Amino acid sequence: MSSNWTEQTIPDQHGRVAIVTGGNTGLGFQTARMLAERGAAVVLAVRDIEKGRHAAARIAGDVTVQALDLTSLESIRSAAADLRSAHPRIDLLINNAGVMFTPKQTTADGLERQFGTNHLGHFALTGLLLDQLLPVHGSRVVTVSSNGHRIRAAIHFDDLQWERSYDRIAAYGQSKLANLMFTYELQRRLSQYGTTIAVAAHPGVSDTELGRNVPAVLRVPLTWLARLFAQKPEMGALPTLRAATDPAVIGGQYYGPGGRGEIRGCPKLVDSSHESHDQGIQRRLWDVSEKLTGVTFPQI
Repeated sequence: MSSNWTEQTIPDQHGRVAIVTGGNTGLGFQTARMLAERGAAVVLAVRDIEKGRHAAARIAGDVTVQALDLTSLESIRSAAADLRSAHPRIDLLINNAGVMFTPKQTTADGLERQFGTNHLGHFALTGLLLDQLLPVHGSRVVTVSSNGHRIRAAIHFDDLQWERSYDRIAAYGQSKLANLMFTYELQRRLSQYGTTIAVAAHPGVSDTELGRNVPAVLRVPLTWLARLFAQKPEMGALPTLRAATDPAVIGGQYYGPGGRGEIRGCPKLVDSSHESHDQGIQRRLWDVSEKLTGVTFPQI
């Protein structure tokens, strides 16, 4: 597989429908832009419709906007119904949107905000759109994780919602670890069909708005780290785009920047933590996620 995979490497996407969550800014915007410029019909699934429309106007190609608030299961169900009606087939579902290091907050459904948004929201959306993906040969679910899945990360089944005490860094790590575990378990369940695959990616260190909630104690060192090493969102989006479009990709893979420490560089196949591959925890997380969201995957 090429180690110099760039925007110019993205194959033609005409005839494909791509849903990109959080597609109005940062990595999501660049992902949507590049897919649209290669010919895909792209849907920006975003919380703020006006910002979504402004973003769509900046992209050349077939781009529409769909209201989606990942902190609300009601909104997720409504958005999924709209998307099913508008798009009988979906080729790419890119679970990109996310929050990082937020103060202790809950979603509209009382779930810890980082876990609820980054993992449970995308878990529910994927389950509700799976019927549009499964009949489509070559379709993919791409979920964006982070190097943060290695930082003080574990699935805290005894306190998933951080009700006893809250650690915003560990909570973020849990949500990003959950993204990977969801991808690996989803791929195992999809493998019987041979039509749809699940893949994960991470952007390394990218200059986006995601770090606006960084704790004060970390703000200075991370600001310097960003100044020294952060790459532009156009580069940070490439691992996601490779996972979504490279014909050589297979289900269950994980892509990230190819430079030292996976901080920056052209995308390549990378490894995730040992814990992320624990199948027992993956299955338990899946079962808990179904209960918390009320969304099941009867097809698989």
